Amino acid sequence: MALFLHYTTYNIVTDISLAIILAISAYLLGGCPFSLWVGWWRLNKDIRKYGDGNPGAVNVFRAGDVKTGVIAVILDIGKGFPFVFIAHSLFGLPELLVAAIGLSAILGHAFSPFLHFRGGKALAVTGGVLLALPQYHLLVIFLAFIFIAFLFIEQDAWTTMAAPAGSLTYLIIARGNLWELFFTLGVLILFTIKQYESLKTIPRFRLKPVRWYQSRS
Repeated sequence: MALFLHYTTYNIVTDISLAIILAISAYLLGGCPFSLWVGWWRLNKDIRKYGDGNPGAVNVFRAGDVKTGVIAVILDIGKGFPFVFIAHSLFGLPELLVAAIGLSAILGHAFSPFLHFRGGKALAVTGGVLLALPQYHLLVIFLAFIFIAFLFIEQDAWTTMAAPAGSLTYLIIARGNLWELFFTLGVLILFTIKQYESLKTIPRFRLKPVRWYQSRS
């Protein structure tokens, strides 16, 4: 019995220690402002001078061409993937620890240590983390809510918020797993902090396909 307890304690300590190392690594990788660097490299521009001023992939599109923007999106999605995937596929860490590592990657993008703890909205890196998580249904739920919000909500900030808010509501009703609730709540909090000023405005609802059709008429 004593040997079993010792072995169990050792495993818990090992898992937590490994999770801390992976979380720090995920935070640092998430903090790498790839979109900003791509803007300097390919466009010779500071993308923070465009759009909302964030160092995110959307402003690469605004500052340059589609090809450069696609590169930035892929890089921003990619930096949310590796350490989360390693955590559950290579080391088999508990899902709650894997979720914490994923949140660390998102935190790094939102509050980059390479940009004086400033960063982007973290939507793309969140997509990368969702791709790397053990189950894909959470990614599907996120995409479904953000697509619905895109159709009906005019402001980008409220559209972005719809993904974690809607997903969390769904998980509560469907009695989702603890790690899913923990992760989604964490994303909701981070998104709220990042877009706090923009969220002070009341969301405006309008069916965008109708508006698009009217503009074409």
